[in-house]
Amino acid sequence: MVPLPYCITTLLLCLITAAAATNIILTLPGYPEDTLPFHLETGYIGVGEDEQVQLFYYFVESEGDPDEDPLVLWLTGGPGCSGFSGLVYEIGPLRFDISSLDGSFPRLILNPYSWTKVANIIFIDSPVGTGFSYATTPEGFTSSDTKATMDNYTFLKKWLSIHPRFIKNRLYIGGDSYGGKTVTLLALEIAMGNGGGLEQRMNLQGYFIGNPKADEALDVNEKFPYAHRMSLISDEYFELAKSSCNGNYSDQDTSSAECRYAIHLCGECTKNVNHAHILDPNCNLLSPKRDYIVEDDDPDDLLFMLKQEEQRCRNNNYSDSAVWANDQTVQEALYVRNGTIREWIRCNKSLSGYEINVASVIQYHQMLNQKGFQSLVYSGDHDMLVPYIGTIKWIRSLNLTVEDNWRPWTVDGQVAGYTEKYKNGEAYITFATVKGAGHTAPEYMPKQCLAMIKRWLSLFPL
Repeated sequence: MVPLPYCITTLLLCLITAAAATNIILTLPGYPEDTLPFHLETGYIGVGEDEQVQLFYYFVESEGDPDEDPLVLWLTGGPGCSGFSGLVYEIGPLRFDISSLDGSFPRLILNPYSWTKVANIIFIDSPVGTGFSYATTPEGFTSSDTKATMDNYTFLKKWLSIHPRFIKNRLYIGGDSYGGKTVTLLALEIAMGNGGGLEQRMNLQGYFIGNPKADEALDVNEKFPYAHRMSLISDEYFELAKSSCNGNYSDQDTSSAECRYAIHLCGECTKNVNHAHILDPNCNLLSPKRDYIVEDDDPDDLLFMLKQEEQRCRNNNYSDSAVWANDQTVQEALYVRNGTIREWIRCNKSLSGYEINVASVIQYHQMLNQKGFQSLVYSGDHDMLVPYIGTIKWIRSLNLTVEDNWRPWTVDGQVAGYTEKYKNGEAYITFATVKGAGHTAPEYMPKQCLAMIKRWLSLFPL
């Protein structure tokens, strides 16, 4: 298909010339070779009333067998985190080279553990206002859990109509963090649409979610029990919280004074811990303080130590994506429509008009399971944002039959985590921990997570 002309005039001209166009990207700024060793495509698809919402996407064909390998739509969390974050920090074929601290333009390298080894993957900037996605009217930026689900559903139908080659491929919806909600909602919408018989069926086989948001109250409530289990909170503090709060640690407005005091004690123990990975440094604590310096300290040694600390701060790695994606030559290379966004932000935490209007998706997991869809639910076991013990709790609340009891799963002869499998008729929910991983498990344990998804997509036991 002819590449979309780069828009250099008005937004109206962009909309006229760019309807559902796709662009093949052969190389990227910062990548050292002349040609990318994989098929990369970008584009916009208009959804909603008068297509006023324009959703941007990156599509990477499988490096294995694109015609036979599954098709995955990946929904990054947030809400508001760009699909590019999933592409370069989690499961995509590229990584930023963080070995250099010389301040030069960010360099891209290949990720040997990309999930595109086994699947075709669409990375979408959703909901509207995320990444390079935008609206043509102020009203178009209004969204919610349910509105974003319908936008994503329309997006996928249109994407498949533009790419009929992939209609027959097995389809999976995947994502992590807040994507645990949006993935589940979208999978159910597809299942219901397939049952209507009025339009082209999508070949949905199942879905997978990592450290997933599932229930707002449950996810928050399990943080203190998890912190106690991981020795961050003392037995005394936790017992006081249990006895005074009756298991409800999230609603302090209705709790007793004793409960609020216990929560305060527990919170003081965990407030300076990095909740995304409890073993990682808390970046806010890494600013140098004068009282660390004594007369015998060599300034060069101090600078070296500070740089070592900066390297260990995972959040510092994310700045590369902002520098890269806001560069004009990068946006031209990606065929981003000129003037449609003010600034690219990896995770836009101030989405305009986004409403969280689905508090829990646990019942939707049950509905999908009853409809026969397979699911993989995995958790980095050092994540305190969405602790794995809460995820286990809601899975077990579905009252499924345990098909495969808790056991280790291994990669290269080493324990990579623990897994349990639940059955309902022909449908399975496979739960897995990823040992040593944080909130976005593939970012921390890429080799193990590639092995996990490869086995699951191949219908092999972990």
